[in-house]
Amino acid sequence: MKKVEAIIRKSKFDEVKKALHQIEVNFFSYWDVTGVGNEKQGHVYRGISYSTSDIQRRYLVIVVSDGFLERTINTLLETAYTGNVGDGKIFVSDVIEAYRIRTKESGHAGIN
Repeated sequence: MKKVEAIIRKSKFDEVKKALHQIEVNFFSYWDVTGVGNEKQGHVYRGISYSTSDIQRRYLVIVVSDGFLERTINTLLETAYTGNVGDGKIFVSDVIEAYRIRTKESGHAGIN
Protein backbone atom coordinates (compact mmCIF):
# COMPACT_ATOMS: atom_id res chain seq x y z
CA MET A 1 0.00 0.00 0.00
CA LYS A 2 1.05 3.57 -0.64
CA LYS A 3 0.17 6.91 0.89
CA VAL A 4 -0.14 9.68 -1.67
CA GLU A 5 0.03 13.22 -0.31
CA ALA A 6 -0.84 15.97 -2.77
CA ILE A 7 -0.79 19.72 -2.35
CA ILE A 8 -2.92 21.33 -5.06
CA ARG A 9 -4.59 24.61 -5.94
CA LYS A 10 -7.93 25.09 -4.20
CA SER A 11 -9.45 26.04 -7.57
CA LYS A 12 -8.63 22.56 -8.95
CA PHE A 13 -10.02 20.58 -5.99
CA ASP A 14 -13.51 19.86 -7.37
CA GLU A 15 -12.06 18.67 -10.68
CA VAL A 16 -9.51 16.47 -8.90
CA LYS A 17 -12.15 15.02 -6.56
CA LYS A 18 -14.43 14.14 -9.47
CA ALA A 19 -11.55 12.53 -11.41
CA LEU A 20 -10.49 10.47 -8.38
CA HIS A 21 -14.05 9.17 -7.97
CA GLN A 22 -14.09 8.23 -11.67
CA ILE A 23 -11.06 5.97 -11.19
CA GLU A 24 -12.70 4.47 -8.07
CA VAL A 25 -10.58 6.24 -5.45
CA ASN A 26 -13.58 6.90 -3.24
CA PHE A 27 -12.00 7.75 0.10
CA PHE A 28 -9.43 10.36 0.96
CA SER A 29 -8.92 13.11 3.50
CA TYR A 30 -8.20 16.76 2.78
CA TRP A 31 -7.36 19.98 4.58
CA ASP A 32 -7.03 23.64 3.70
CA VAL A 33 -3.40 24.61 4.22
CA THR A 34 -1.13 27.60 3.77
CA GLY A 35 2.39 27.20 2.46
CA VAL A 36 5.34 29.27 1.41
CA GLY A 37 6.38 28.91 -2.22
CA ASN A 38 9.23 29.95 -4.48
CA GLU A 39 7.39 32.82 -6.14
CA LYS A 40 8.34 36.03 -4.31
CA GLN A 41 6.77 38.72 -6.47
CA GLY A 42 3.48 40.40 -5.66
CA HIS A 43 0.44 40.41 -7.93
CA VAL A 44 -2.26 42.97 -8.58
CA TYR A 45 -5.85 41.78 -8.87
CA ARG A 46 -8.62 44.33 -9.50
CA GLY A 47 -6.35 47.11 -8.36
CA ILE A 48 -5.39 45.42 -5.10
CA SER A 49 -1.77 44.31 -4.59
CA TYR A 50 -1.23 41.09 -2.70
CA SER A 51 1.72 38.91 -1.77
CA THR A 52 2.14 35.42 -3.18
CA SER A 53 4.66 34.30 -0.57
CA ASP A 54 1.82 32.73 1.52
CA ILE A 55 -0.10 30.36 -0.72
CA GLN A 56 -3.55 28.91 0.04
CA ARG A 57 -3.73 25.28 -1.08
CA ARG A 58 -5.60 22.04 -0.43
CA TYR A 59 -3.73 19.07 1.05
CA LEU A 60 -5.00 15.59 0.13
CA VAL A 61 -4.03 12.27 1.71
CA ILE A 62 -4.96 9.14 -0.24
CA VAL A 63 -4.03 5.56 0.72
CA VAL A 64 -4.18 3.17 -2.23
CA SER A 65 -3.13 -0.37 -3.04
CA ASP A 66 0.03 -0.68 -5.11
CA GLY A 67 -2.06 -1.47 -8.20
CA PHE A 68 -3.89 1.87 -7.95
CA LEU A 69 -0.79 4.00 -7.43
CA GLU A 70 0.08 4.80 -11.05
CA ARG A 71 -3.50 5.61 -12.03
CA THR A 72 -3.92 7.81 -8.93
CA ILE A 73 -0.69 9.73 -9.66
CA ASN A 74 -1.58 10.18 -13.34
CA THR A 75 -5.05 11.45 -12.42
CA LEU A 76 -3.58 13.99 -10.01
CA LEU A 77 -0.94 15.12 -12.53
CA GLU A 78 -3.53 15.58 -15.28
CA THR A 79 -6.34 17.24 -13.33
CA ALA A 80 -4.33 19.48 -10.95
CA TYR A 81 -2.18 20.86 -13.80
CA THR A 82 -2.47 24.49 -14.96
CA GLY A 83 1.08 24.94 -16.26
CA ASN A 84 1.71 27.86 -13.92
CA VAL A 85 4.04 28.21 -10.96
CA GLY A 86 2.33 26.86 -7.86
CA ASP A 87 0.49 23.86 -9.32
CA GLY A 88 1.59 21.82 -6.30
CA LYS A 89 3.48 18.74 -5.27
CA ILE A 90 2.85 15.00 -4.88
CA PHE A 91 4.64 12.80 -2.34
CA VAL A 92 4.44 8.99 -2.15
CA SER A 93 5.40 6.86 0.82
CA ASP A 94 4.94 3.25 1.93
CA VAL A 95 2.13 2.23 4.27
CA ILE A 96 3.05 -0.77 6.37
CA GLU A 97 -0.49 -1.65 7.42
CA ALA A 98 -4.04 -0.28 7.44
CA TYR A 99 -7.02 -1.25 9.59
CA ARG A 100 -10.72 -0.55 9.34
CA ILE A 101 -11.85 0.08 12.92
CA ARG A 102 -15.48 -0.94 12.41
CA THR A 103 -14.80 -4.41 10.95
CA LYS A 104 -11.22 -4.91 12.16
CA GLU A 105 -10.20 -5.78 8.59
CA SER A 106 -6.59 -5.12 7.70
CA GLY A 107 -4.45 -4.71 4.61
CA HIS A 108 -6.17 -4.06 1.29
CA ALA A 109 -9.60 -4.86 2.79
CA GLY A 110 -8.96 -2.21 5.43
CA ILE A 111 -8.73 0.61 2.89
CA ASN A 112 -11.58 -0.34 0.56
